Amino acid sequence: MRTFSLLKGLPVYELASGQKLGEVCDVSISGNGSVVGLLVKKGAFIKKTFQVKVDQVSSFGEDGVMVKDKSALERLETEPEYTFEHNKSLAGKALLTKEGEQLGLLEDVYFMEELGTIVGYELTDGFFSDIANGKRVIKTTGPPAIGKDAIVVTVKSR
Repeated sequence: MRTFSLLKGLPVYELASGQKLGEVCDVSISGNGSVVGLLVKKGAFIKKTFQVKVDQVSSFGEDGVMVKDKSALERLETEPEYTFEHNKSLAGKALLTKEGEQLGLLEDVYFMEELGTIVGYELTDGFFSDIANGKRVIKTTGPPAIGKDAIVVTVKSR
């Protein structure tokens, strides 16, 4: 299991040559709440954004993401349905249960690397609350309903 915050900024390497292809800058998330791919910035002065689909990643390491070869990088022709931080950002959205209880604001996502399935959400109630009480992680079942104003989830019973 991996969080987006651990992936952000990691270099993406080609297995065959060890060449650095770019750095992870965001994740592409589908409307049904699964991670479709990693958004990778590439270039020295003019950075272009590419996508690496989750099934094209050979391994997720602590210090880098490995892909078989540079053909795994696809030009980003259309904007992703949702991202974590950029276009149609999910970060900072309110997370609600199906029963209407507000859980907090989305700070990070936990997902299964191989499948891209989001299995948990890290929530914040604000800076001072996080210092006093810490951040909370909510585990969910089933896909979320992602809306303009909030994300509605089914919370896994303990």
